[in-house]
Amino acid sequence: MQYAQPAPEDYTRHYIVTALFKLMHEYEYEKIAVTDIVRKAGVGRATFYRYFRSKEDVIIYYFEHNTREFVFARRIYPRCREDYVQIVTDVLAMFQKQKEPFKLIKQAHLSDLYLDFLNQNFVRTFEEEHPGENPYLPYLYAGMLYNVSMKWLEGDCREKIGLLAELIVDAIYTREV
Repeated sequence: MQYAQPAPEDYTRHYIVTALFKLMHEYEYEKIAVTDIVRKAGVGRATFYRYFRSKEDVIIYYFEHNTREFVFARRIYPRCREDYVQIVTDVLAMFQKQKEPFKLIKQAHLSDLYLDFLNQNFVRTFEEEHPGENPYLPYLYAGMLYNVSMKWLEGDCREKIGLLAELIVDAIYTREV
């Protein structure tokens, strides 16, 4: 099987994201300038602004990129409770692998970007796949995933993924359909 090569702009975005997280590991987020990011990434300011409007956009791109990777790897449409447990397990496993950037995001008091991202994606998914559902449900699901993952991050993601996945899915499945 042959895979398409990533476009050059994908590499550039990757260098910028990596540079920002490396700098966040060393310095307070507020003290990091775009100039610092481009120097670390080895790109020019114009290149940065070709892809991003701000440092926050870099973090949002990080969420979007990981979401695309996750969706691309998923080939299942959930049909039963066990399918949902598997999807939530996979989401939590990906979060656990990415816990260091999330710690930096939380430390920089930017976790609201993650919540906003989850809200927007759950709303879009519900509008596309479940039109007519209660409009508060996407926010309920996004809030649950956000709060559970942030609490889990506080404990360095040590609790077993399967138990958390079961807890989340049980909370969803106890709702009247």
